[in-house]
Parts: sequence; structure tokens; C-alpha cells
Amino acid sequence: MTTAPFCPPLPEPVRRRVLAEAAPLAVPAGTVLFRPGDACTLYLVLLRGIVRVQLVSATGHEIVLYRVEPGESCVLTTACLLGHDAYAAEGVAETAIEGLGLTPSLFDRLIAESAEFRRFVFAGFGRRLADLMLLVNEVAFRRIDARLADWLLHRYAAGEVAIGSTHQAIAVELGTAREVVSRQLKEFERRGLVALARGRIELHDPAGLRRIARLADRSGRA
Repeated sequence: MTTAPFCPPLPEPVRRRVLAEAAPLAVPAGTVLFRPGDACTLYLVLLRGIVRVQLVSATGHEIVLYRVEPGESCVLTTACLLGHDAYAAEGVAETAIEGLGLTPSLFDRLIAESAEFRRFVFAGFGRRLADLMLLVNEVAFRRIDARLADWLLHRYAAGEVAIGSTHQAIAVELGTAREVVSRQLKEFERRGLVALARGRIELHDPAGLRRIARLADRSGRA
């Protein structure tokens, strides 16, 4: 395993204990780390890479709940360990990942004995719950045209004038159906806001997309 900045920052005695007792973990991109119904056997301290946590419905629709990056914790894993419950969603290595796996017994001992580790775990738990509440609000109460416009603008702000993504991938991010995304993108194209090509969306009128997001938010859910 490559050396990487240790996350979370912990007092040296606790850090040495984690490094000595935790198991190194390295898996390639695409590896499923846990599925609904799985028991939690490890608390992952992520050193490199990204883990995507998603929910898949019985009909096959998916929604990304959140992503875990180095220095962050997985709220589902924390909840499973504290409540002795099984996972209710799926975790996938979005990129190749490296980290340290803490057994449930080591996790419990660190929670009990290290205030710094306890603060890290519960601070991450609180932040992630707030993110999930925001996601619920977005999906339940915000119009899809506003959410799609915001998603496109976020990618545009990151420097992507031509956004490489399939309609299905966008639907997973927004928690809706591919057909809904395709229909809304066609409407954006008809209005001259974007141009569609296979696997690519070119933004032609970011200002128009911003107006859609603001107007849709003021008018309420469609």
C-alpha cells in the first residue's frame, strides 16, 4: 500500500494503534464494498480514492446518496456499527481506493477510549445526515428542470463546457428516470440552452440555465 496522509488526524498514540491493528485495504475501481443486507465487518479509514454510496430500487432505479473521500466517514457504516444493523444501500469504489479497515471491536474500543476519534466519527455523521436531508429536500420538493440546470452549471463551473455523461448517469445523480432526463435535455436543446451529442452535452447558454433554476425554485415543484 502506498503511503498517504493519515485521515483523520489523531494523537500519535491513537494513530500508532490504528496503524498497528487495522488491516490495509486496496481494491480497484468498480469493486462493490457492501450491498443491502450485508453485515458491517469493517470501518474504513479512507486514505486514497472515492467511494460512492447509492440506493437501488426494486425497479432498478438508482440514486447517489453521497460520496466518501479521504478524511470523511461513511454514515451508513457508522450507523451499522453503532446499531448492529445491516447495510441498507450499496457502496462502490468509484476509483481505486486505499485505506485501513478497523474491525468492529477496534472501532468500539476507539470510540470508548479516544475523544478525538469519537469527535471525528460523530462530526462526520452529523455532516452527512445534513447532506442527506438536503438530498431528500431536493428530490421531494424541487423541480427536475431546476435540479438538472444546477447539475449542468456545477459541471460547467468546474471547467466542462462539453460535459461527457450519459443520460442514465445523470439520472442516477439526480434520483430520477433516464427518460425524464432525456425529455428535459431535449427541451433545453429546443430552447437553445444546450446541444446534445452521443455521450456529450454542450452548454450554449449558462445564463439561461441559471434563470431556469431561479424561476423554477420560485414557482415550486412541477
